[in-house]
Amino acid sequence: MIFCPPVLFGYLYIMIGLRIFFLPVFVAGLWFGGCGSLAQGEARFTCFSYSGCDARFEQAIDPGNEYFNPVLAGFHPDPSVCRKGDDYFLVNSSFTFYPSIPIFHSRDLVHWRQLGFVLDRPGQVPLDSLRFNRGIYAPDISYNPHNDTFYVVNTCVDGIGNFVVKCRDPFAGGWSDPIPLPEVEGIDPSLFFDDDGKAYLLHNDMPPGRRQWNSHRALWLREYDTASDRVVGDPVLLLDGGLDFAAQPEWLEGPHLYKKDGEYIMLAAEGGTYEAHSQVALKSFRVAGPYVPCVHNPILTQRDLPADRPDKVTSTGHADMVCTPDGQWYSVFLGCRPYADDFYNTGRETFLLPVAWVDGGPVILPPGEAVPTVVRKEGLEPGGVPATGNFAWSTDFSEGLDDRWLTIRMPRGEWLRTGRRGLTLKDNGQAIDRTANPAFVGVRQQHTDFEAQTDLVCRLADGQFAGMALFQNERHYLLFGKVRCADGEALAAVRCEKGAVTSTFLPLRPEETAEHLTLRVRGAGGSCDLEYAVGREPFAVLAQGVDTRNLSTHTARGFNGVIIGLYTGQLSLASGE
Repeated sequence: MIFCPPVLFGYLYIMIGLRIFFLPVFVAGLWFGGCGSLAQGEARFTCFSYSGCDARFEQAIDPGNEYFNPVLAGFHPDPSVCRKGDDYFLVNSSFTFYPSIPIFHSRDLVHWRQLGFVLDRPGQVPLDSLRFNRGIYAPDISYNPHNDTFYVVNTCVDGIGNFVVKCRDPFAGGWSDPIPLPEVEGIDPSLFFDDDGKAYLLHNDMPPGRRQWNSHRALWLREYDTASDRVVGDPVLLLDGGLDFAAQPEWLEGPHLYKKDGEYIMLAAEGGTYEAHSQVALKSFRVAGPYVPCVHNPILTQRDLPADRPDKVTSTGHADMVCTPDGQWYSVFLGCRPYADDFYNTGRETFLLPVAWVDGGPVILPPGEAVPTVVRKEGLEPGGVPATGNFAWSTDFSEGLDDRWLTIRMPRGEWLRTGRRGLTLKDNGQAIDRTANPAFVGVRQQHTDFEAQTDLVCRLADGQFAGMALFQNERHYLLFGKVRCADGEALAAVRCEKGAVTSTFLPLRPEETAEHLTLRVRGAGGSCDLEYAVGREPFAVLAQGVDTRNLSTHTARGFNGVIIGLYTGQLSLASGE
């Protein structure tokens, strides 16, 4: 059973930036019980809890020698990994969520501890007004042993374009402000540091001449000057269209370069980021090519497997590789876990598999093989905050918000505070169905079957809402909480799909409006139950079997997973922008 722990000892932590609390906060002094201490338009959440229980994780494994795939469950797309000594570092895309680019550390490639975020200062990369599938795409993290520096190179789509940030110590953070790369167009840049000290930047861009088909793209190479942090010289074409030009492959992207036994190995994704996704490999004796396909391609895909296979994983690709100190290679890549057909609400997740070298080329997974749920890897170091498998956690917000919590776009103004009585959100006039920064904080949905719960007390004006929000994007969401209407307060369930809203209301009795309200969402696959309790009363059901396929990437498109959060703001019953 999920429960919110009592508040035993209260104190307020205030930090602007990384770790305990990443948003500007404001202090309201000592708080007292009930809603009397709240201003109009404010809602206080005294606790939040989350648990997940997926069937694929309901099996016993040897935690010292086996691990579950995915290794980072729930909305951790486009993984990139690098190593320094015995330490591995990994980053993921974040699109329009803030803080941006989560960064993780591991000693065994399986158990990842989040260090914070690469972009954790509001002035680094503005995300204002960017739509849900724009913003921070596919970051690449790399380590340059020649100057002992870590680099993250990235694209902010519809924003500042391609840029690089760097730091000496990912544990300490403090990544630089973005250094724009105006000469580099397209997306998915990555850096490669050669043995001779030279550096190179690869990226996706338009092909030479005229496009032969709509998704026709090419991969390019530029020399990168680490002294000035800019590209130099003319671009070199590495691959036009894809592995088989005549087949007109879709969306050649995500290039990475490696060196093994004197040969340069290039990985790239083909087929688009949905079910036809795949990974291909090429090699050359010269960094600038020409590159020829490796013997075995694609080196990773799930597109040709039976649709009814158990523990189904789809859309695999956008892979990166890393070599361990003892010479073994592993690959991280994205994949999706549908609950039916190609419906999934958990988004693109990070998977891990060993790499085999066959006929001089890498193979992540042989053709016809499904991504395994359980993988053997000896010498693992279990511990820390679980990032996969079935788990539960809760918070009373007395120590602020940890790295699990995100906002939608860049936070503006003072609309959030934490303290010994919980989390308070103030309506900032920005609705959740607009390309803005609403008064919302949330965490990733990491399981197909989950339960989330919170306690709420609020003071609302007409048209204001306070409660839980399952957010996929500004046109696909589910709200569950309390709303003030012209004739009083009511419980509300509001479902939005493609901007079209359907709603359910249950008027509250006058004596119930000042009571604490407990909200609980029980999700299972493509539906959920919405349950509530007023004061000390037992739980009742507001809505059962609510269709949540509107929150799936299949329906909403884009690249996000669902963020389960808390929201205070205007309740809009009209279509979003």
